[in-house]
Order: sequence, then structure tokens, then C-alpha cells
Amino acid sequence: SIIAKREKVEVKMGRKETVFKYFNEQKEYTKDRVALGIEKNRKGFAELSIKDQKGNPIENVHVSAVLEKHEFKHGANLFMLDELETKEKNDIYKKRFKEAFNLATLPFYWKDLEPEQGKPRFEKDSPRIYRRPTPDLCLEYCEENGITPKAHCLNYMPWSPDWVPDDIDETKRLLDKRFHELADRYGSRIHGWEVINETMEIKLDEDRKFFKEPDVVEWSFDRAKRYFKNNELIINEASSSAWEQFKYNRSAYYLQIERALLNHTPIDTVGMQYHMFYPREKEEVCIEQMGNPKKLFAVLDQYAKLNRPIQITEITIPAYSRGEEDEEIQAELIKQLYSIWFSHEAVDAIIYWNLVDGYAAFAPQGDMTSGENYYHGGLLRFDMSEKPAYQVIKELFQKEWHTETDCVTDKSGKAQFKGFYGQYRLTFNMNGKTVEKKINFSKNASNRFEIVL
Repeated sequence: SIIAKREKVEVKMGRKETVFKYFNEQKEYTKDRVALGIEKNRKGFAELSIKDQKGNPIENVHVSAVLEKHEFKHGANLFMLDELETKEKNDIYKKRFKEAFNLATLPFYWKDLEPEQGKPRFEKDSPRIYRRPTPDLCLEYCEENGITPKAHCLNYMPWSPDWVPDDIDETKRLLDKRFHELADRYGSRIHGWEVINETMEIKLDEDRKFFKEPDVVEWSFDRAKRYFKNNELIINEASSSAWEQFKYNRSAYYLQIERALLNHTPIDTVGMQYHMFYPREKEEVCIEQMGNPKKLFAVLDQYAKLNRPIQITEITIPAYSRGEEDEEIQAELIKQLYSIWFSHEAVDAIIYWNLVDGYAAFAPQGDMTSGENYYHGGLLRFDMSEKPAYQVIKELFQKEWHTETDCVTDKSGKAQFKGFYGQYRLTFNMNGKTVEKKINFSKNASNRFEIVL
């Protein structure tokens, strides 16, 4: 009895040791692999050739290069855009979002986008539905602030409208109409579309007949490709199938995608959620499943063999409370996980889920005891103050993974710099004059820039 009580005290007092058990044990392995991965996969050399108007090289031009926007996508869902209860909160939300992210996941849940058949909620002045701002409103915000929009999602059968009958042929007809309408209206403004979501979470006694069809993935992607001809088509899956039930090339989600690709299904990108939805008393089990760096790398290495980019699509890292230690643990865990994902060659996006505590799914606003609010998984508190987790993400992408450097042209007018891939502002200083230009320095380009001054 005394020993049992002592063990309970030790577990309670050692939450940090529990959460970072594997990170501590694998510190050197993780540190080396992250550092090498970032240097290899996220940085490169930009070669500049500076000439005058006559095409002659210019020597001794001082060039300052500043990264303004990462090529690597990092964001959150935009589900609370103008959905908060006061103008002050809404203004802070919009400000904090654009300060931290370059990508936003927009809600396209069929049930809420078209609750009444034939009357989709596209326009800004459409009837409001909580956590479902309209596409036009979201796109206006994204385009004004240089944020890349992404759609979630075309076919998520558990979120189908009540007016869709549980009939396979009719469901396909209505989905075809939906795909066509969305492609016509938004295909040119939104490049990335999650085509189907959480098919591994099927409930045999509850889900609709079409969701149980053996070719639901193949049909959905083939039909999407018919209308979204030049878009990125993404498959997305829940955390349990993506990470917890990992069995190397025998993993069910891996096998599902592999089969679909063998059937020539046009899957462009693999989405993997990362919600640490375990109650506090089972956090040790959560860490066993999702907090082991070697396992995380093994999962990414395996899915990379599908030769498709990977997106970490929906992330919730719990703090469980507003306590100082709990929030610090959340922030440090985010830093460790983001570093692994950012370093891996196959990953091209990291997307947190809820920006603000108290507005998550399946709970009343501000009720931190119910639904997904329970986890305190946001990056801002309910009062909109910044948590350490928010500050960590900004620090990573704006300071640690950031480039500000200088170089000088030689006699042939050439110079080069090494930096993170993305959009750069170049400032040229020559004979007391200053000129600014912008370049897109990309992992998938030659990165040789001829600039005429």
C-alpha cells in the first residue's frame, strides 16, 4: 500500500519525464537525424547573376537576402474566422493566424455547406453555422494575407446532409454534382483538396452504404480528377490508423493507399492526422503510441515509399490545463514533433488543428470539460492570450528556420547564398543606390537567377 502510494506520487510529479521518456532516451539519434534532414531537405544554394541593362556583369554588388515566406507549408484550420463572440476576439484571431501561418484548412463539410439541398452556403452573407465560416469569407481572408488555402473535404460520408439518401447510386450522383460545383467555383482558387477522409474509421452498423463500398476511395479520386484536373488531390486518415496501428508495409492505411495506386488512382498526397486524444490518466499509453521518435521516423520512412508527399494534416497536442508546467510541456512537445516532421524529406506540410482553446468540436464555447476542449489543445488561451506553444511555432519558422544573409558579386557578377527554400526579398546595394527584388527559391527548381539592375 505504501509502495503503491509512492508510485502514484512519482507518476504525478514526473509528468515531464513520462512525456519525454523516448525523446530523452533517443536524444542523440533524434538530434542528428533532425539536423541532417533539415540541412539536406529544407535548404539549398541560390545562385545569382547580376547584370546591367546592357547585359554586362556587375562586380561588388552587396546583396542582402531575407526569407519572407517559407515554401514549406505550415498552418491550422480556419474554422473560427469571424466565429468568436466579440469583434475584439475576432480581430486578434485574424492577426495571430496570419502572424504564425502560411496555410489554412477551410471547412467544406457537406452537411454544413449545403444543409438544405440546392442552397449551398458559399457567399459571405450566408446563414451562419458554428465553426463553419463560408468559403468566400475564408478565401477573402487568405488572399488578402498571402495564406495558401486548402479544402477539407470533398467526401466525408459521416458528415453528409440528412437529405442524402442511404442509396449507393443516388449518393454517387449527388457527390458527382457536388464535386463538379466545387471545382467550377473554387478549383482555380484552392489548389489542395482532401478528397476523402477517415475511411479506416468505418462503423459497420452506422455508416452509410457507399462508405462501405470496396472502391469508395478509387471512385472518389477518379471522380475528383474528372473535375479538379490541375489540383492536388489528398487522402486523409485518423491518427490511430496513421500512427498507432503501424505495422510497417502491413499497416492497413499503407495497404489501402498502395492498392489504390496499383489501380491507378490519382492520389497526389498522403494526409496523416496527429490528434493526441488520450485522457490525462492515459497519457503514458499515448506516449507509447505517439511519442517515440524512432517510431515516428519509421512511419514517415515507410509511407515515403509510396512516392507521394506527406502532410501532417490535423494536430492536437494536449496541455490538459492552464497550468504553467502543462503549457510548457505542450510547447516543448510541439517543438520536438515539428522538428521531426520538418526535417523529413517526404513531409511538405504541418497543419495544427485548433488555434484557440475553448472552441473545439463537440463542446459548448468555453466549456473546457467537454468534447475536444478537454485537451486544452489550442495555441491561444480562451482569452486569446498566447500560450508558449504558439510562441514556439513562431520561433521555429521565423527565427530558428529562417534565413537572413549577405553576399557580394565577384568579377563575373555572380554571388550565391544558402538558405531555407521560400520567397525572398533581395536588396541590392551598388554605388550608393538600393534596389529591391523578390525571388522564389524552390526545392524543385534550378535556383539560378539572372537579375538586371
